[in-house]
Amino acid sequence: MQWHKATIEITTRGKGLYPITDLIEKHIRRWGIQEGMCFLYIQHTSASLVISENYDPTARQDLEAYLERIAPESQPWHRHTLEGADDSPSHMRAMLTSTSETIPVDDGRLSLGTWQGVYLAEHRARGHRRRVLVRVLA
Repeated sequence: MQWHKATIEITTRGKGLYPITDLIEKHIRRWGIQEGMCFLYIQHTSASLVISENYDPTARQDLEAYLERIAPESQPWHRHTLEGADDSPSHMRAMLTSTSETIPVDDGRLSLGTWQGVYLAEHRARGHRRRVLVRVLA
């Protein structure tokens, strides 16, 4: 068994779900991996990783709207607002989603379901440069 390691950097334009499946699979192809386990980890407290529907863009829009509803900005009870009205809600959204994902690799590809894709979920209103660690044990 052998470990393969990379870091993917994604520049976001603000809140939303950013597809990263192709970026991950590019590394798997470059490493020539046919079978293994892929471990993903995001090094941020105001962004996360999500596996979700990747065919119909309205599914992504619904998920983004859902996150807005469960952790809205500018609430009078928010205390952590040092970086703006999105500060507390961005951490809440990250807490409700995942900072890591584990996905099998079969036949040189992530073993995702037919309609699944991997997304970076940006929870801040302004853009950021995000880092996702990719580790594959082959």
